[in-house]
Amino acid sequence: MSNPGNVVGGHKANLNNPNTSEESKQHSKEVLDNELGGGNVETSGEKNPNNVAGGLKATVNNPQVSQEAKNSAKERLQDMGQ
Repeated sequence: MSNPGNVVGGHKANLNNPNTSEESKQHSKEVLDNELGGGNVETSGEKNPNNVAGGLKATVNNPQVSQEAKNSAKERLQDMGQ
């Protein structure tokens, strides 16, 4: 099956899209309510460490970010061994 989070997101987007039919919106509402637990999706809560490190490195190199944020990002990268 597809990623449940993506499926839920697609149905929620359909419900808020002014260009979709009422029939389509009703179908999405029924799928969310009956098959996908109302749209609540459990996640593992674990973040990919490579993505976290990439975001922190971007923070360090972003000229729009405060020095305080850059220092915090550098410390977190050091704690991660990066």
